[in-house]
Amino acid sequence: MTRRRRLVAGVGVALLVLLAGCSGAMGTLDGTDSNDPEPTGTDDLERSIEVAAEGEASAEPDRATVLVAVESTGADARTVRRELAEGDDELRGALYDWGLSEDDVRTERYDIRETRETRREANHSEYVGVHVYAIDIDDVDAVGEVIDVAVDAGADGVDRVQFGLSDEREDALREEALGDAMDNAHTEADTLASNADLEVTGVYTVSTTNVRTDPYTSRAPAESDDTAGGPGTGIEVGDVDVSVTVRVVFGADRA
Repeated sequence: MTRRRRLVAGVGVALLVLLAGCSGAMGTLDGTDSNDPEPTGTDDLERSIEVAAEGEASAEPDRATVLVAVESTGADARTVRRELAEGDDELRGALYDWGLSEDDVRTERYDIRETRETRREANHSEYVGVHVYAIDIDDVDAVGEVIDVAVDAGADGVDRVQFGLSDEREDALREEALGDAMDNAHTEADTLASNADLEVTGVYTVSTTNVRTDPYTSRAPAESDDTAGGPGTGIEVGDVDVSVTVRVVFGADRA
């Protein structure tokens, strides 16, 4: 009797488990599960157009940096160092008298070394030294005059002249370049949309991937002719370019 009750109880449990499984399967097949997402048609899929576009803007420079060098040669490093120090006093004094401040004149490079030709000679040595200065000038028209002052004060060479922009003008030029880049992005997106039977509906995201300022550099200034009473050093000046790259994602819909 006990064994029969156990068998009946076991059959009852098995039937309950089977029914529960069938109920779960029916619920899945019927799609009545409230947690399942509703089916989405192809027409409801999100569409977008992503483009990368460049923009540029140019302007005349309003500041310049001149690199000049004072050089010295001597039998030992101490002599060369002393001569470079004397040249430093003369050059800075002349530039300060002209109207530049201490912040406008800084050391770009300083080097004293033995020449390669005399390193292998035991009884003879020769040292060379160079002090390169970076001179910042806010008045672009005065660059040639500053070069003349530096050369007259003992500068042995002019490396290059680099024309750039003040922070205010560079910011304004950057905004102009960004506007140009966005205009180009809209034009490109419209072209892509029209060829794909789409219509641009708006802008999703915008990011800037590259911002570059290209200063104008002059490496060969004309020599002055002050001894003959002629004009001073003439420097060619060119525009400074600012370029940017933007990446824009546009929303789109069927045309």
